[in-house]
Amino acid sequence: MKLPQFDYAAPATLEDAVALLAAHQGDARPIAGGQSLIPILAFRLAGPSLLVDLRKLPGLDRISVSDEGVTLGAMVRWCDIEADRRLDTAHPLLSAAVACIAHYQVRNRGTVGGSLAHADPAAELPGIAMTSDAEIVIAGSAGSRTLKAADFFLAPLMTALGPDELVVELRLPAWLPGRRWAFEEYARQQGAFALAGIALFYDEQDGVAKNAHIGVIGASSGLHRLAAAEAAVNRRSVDEQVIAEAADEGAGEVDPADDIDASADYRRALVRTLLQRALGAASTRAGGRRERGLP
Repeated sequence: MKLPQFDYAAPATLEDAVALLAAHQGDARPIAGGQSLIPILAFRLAGPSLLVDLRKLPGLDRISVSDEGVTLGAMVRWCDIEADRRLDTAHPLLSAAVACIAHYQVRNRGTVGGSLAHADPAAELPGIAMTSDAEIVIAGSAGSRTLKAADFFLAPLMTALGPDELVVELRLPAWLPGRRWAFEEYARQQGAFALAGIALFYDEQDGVAKNAHIGVIGASSGLHRLAAAEAAVNRRSVDEQVIAEAADEGAGEVDPADDIDASADYRRALVRTLLQRALGAASTRAGGRRERGLP
């Protein structure tokens, strides 16, 4: 399908980009990698009068690793994350999730800021941001502000971004040594959106789990953590009984809908299976694996 008509600008500064968005009062859209926006335009789900290209903005393509955590600029691409070996230890959950995103061509163009702003509950990065208690830095005509992921994601495909605001960076808290973690997802074919996925981590002291964070993708109407599953893990030794209990709790916390890809019951059962696998992997090693085969 052909794209609708629109004007185009490629500002050289963040201030100019924000000014362009503000001047058009909601009738302009920023474009980064275009992996979400271009299909939306092609299907006439949006028709902005102006596209504001962010590719010339300086400093937004940086990955920083420090004692405080990992900071990803909004224009960091998935392939940049894949290539940065520091992240294998600085945030292995992020590295594992990014490896599951679509195909190489998409990972070569898709960006951190674009994925966050699109806020698809079936996408990996929003799920990692929610699971990790990440912070999202936003710039607008009124200045900059920082929101917790839970406050940034309002509903499917809806965020707290104003019409004159841009995502600037994603801040992931420091990753503790020895942390147990795993990432599991299932898609019917390579590169497709996952029917369901689980991202989790917990710390361990004297054989007992604490600080459990369990997030779900693709199997709920919005982005959230599985609080009951986390409670089933915390302050307990993660054995087969605890894993089974947590998996049952997690399956009961999701609210999938019947659609062309899977029934609600199938997705709920898939969450239970993936949560069992993820907790099993995390409990036996400080690691996890990518899952693309049949559950």
